[in-house]
Amino acid sequence: MKKPHILLITADELRKDSLGCYGNRTVKTAHLDRLAAEALQFESAYSASPWCLPSRCAILTGQLPHNSGAYSNFRRCELAAGIPNLFTELKRTGYRTSVHGKCHFAPVPYETTRPDATQPYEAFRNYYLSLGIDWLDLQDDKQVSVWFRDDYAEELDRAGYLAAYRERVWDDSLAKVFPFPAPDEWHPDRWVGRKAAEYIDGYNEEEPLFCWVSFSGPHYPFDPPESYMDRVDMSLDPPRAVKEEEFADPSRIHHRSYYGNGRGIADGCYTAPDYAQMHYSEPYWHSLRKSYYANVALLDDEIGAIVDCSRRRWGDDILIIFTADHGEMLGNHGIWGKGDCGYEDVLNVPLLVQYPGDKRHRRVTEQVQLTDLMPTCLQAAGADSSGLALDGADLHAVIAHGGHPYVFSEGEGFITVSDGRMKYIQVRKQGREHGELFDRLHDPLEFENVIDRPEYAAALAELRLAINNLFMHKLLG
Repeated sequence: MKKPHILLITADELRKDSLGCYGNRTVKTAHLDRLAAEALQFESAYSASPWCLPSRCAILTGQLPHNSGAYSNFRRCELAAGIPNLFTELKRTGYRTSVHGKCHFAPVPYETTRPDATQPYEAFRNYYLSLGIDWLDLQDDKQVSVWFRDDYAEELDRAGYLAAYRERVWDDSLAKVFPFPAPDEWHPDRWVGRKAAEYIDGYNEEEPLFCWVSFSGPHYPFDPPESYMDRVDMSLDPPRAVKEEEFADPSRIHHRSYYGNGRGIADGCYTAPDYAQMHYSEPYWHSLRKSYYANVALLDDEIGAIVDCSRRRWGDDILIIFTADHGEMLGNHGIWGKGDCGYEDVLNVPLLVQYPGDKRHRRVTEQVQLTDLMPTCLQAAGADSSGLALDGADLHAVIAHGGHPYVFSEGEGFITVSDGRMKYIQVRKQGREHGELFDRLHDPLEFENVIDRPEYAAALAELRLAINNLFMHKLLG
């Protein structure tokens, strides 16, 4: 059987509801909407982590972070080269592999970053190649590209724009919201799209290709080219989902993220006055959201060009998967970022899957996880995955079994589990422990923590048992 080419496209920190096919009206996403109209469109696809590294490694290995060992953006826990992954397993069955854009399979040494220099990154590039990547155009995150000399930073510097970009990224007075300070073609997402299309267009190898196009937008900084701002109609932007005094109780996970009182754990705290996101103004939220949507418009253009290029080269002989590693709060609940966020805003991600030669549209409501992507790719490639330790399964099989009964998301000091209605979140860090329980049927925006209500005691016990069983399997087999 002829093996299809596999095109995996990911965006970083992309909200599901920022796309037209998922109901957004503020910005048009014609290319992704067109793909959705010819694909499986998942309503309940869940990220394995609210942080980049654990989520990306879960996609790559089909394992949850506690099994792969890649569980944190901040600790030394890079993905071990000996763990089977998409690159190694597809190469075994005759594929070549390429990555264009962000890897982030190893923690970034944040503590060594400097506002006056962009430092060497060759060791990281070599490590990524050792995982089984045959071709790499590395743009390892917008901020990383001003901190460290990945492939994009090298080219941006030669073009004369790196210093200006670095200055904007380090300027805390901008609070991560600014127009990209260079011509449009040098925006990180435009660069990644161009590199991917050029590689696909020139691909002449006999082996089928597994191509991962990994955009770092719309992850902050919220920095679209100025020319994309007119693509956004903020009059159609729904109000931020906020509730007065939601986090007044200090036991709430994001009490510090909102009120300060010491540094919180959601990303937007770091540039907020006194680390309190309650101090961000409405004009700031308007600018942040508009900039985010403008970056989404840019991504839509680039993804459309990549899909069209792939169609010209290979016709319908392609498995196309589009998703995001996680979402973004975007001002809902009064915060931005994703750190320690168990909300649907962050964990329920877009997922579009178009199988070779099949352009039928179907909305899928069964719960799936991004750990299902590796076994799905292996199944399409005709690879034997029976001997692999996977936490996911082929998407067709998951759907046929009614979806996963529980979906998990985890990271350093963080775990959440949901059965589709009830969701439990536990956070243990900074010397504090928090637990929250939400009834998404009666509280879809997840405002009310019902963990202490007697009528929810059985549901809470069930979800805690699910977490216990998950970790017991790891510890005791």
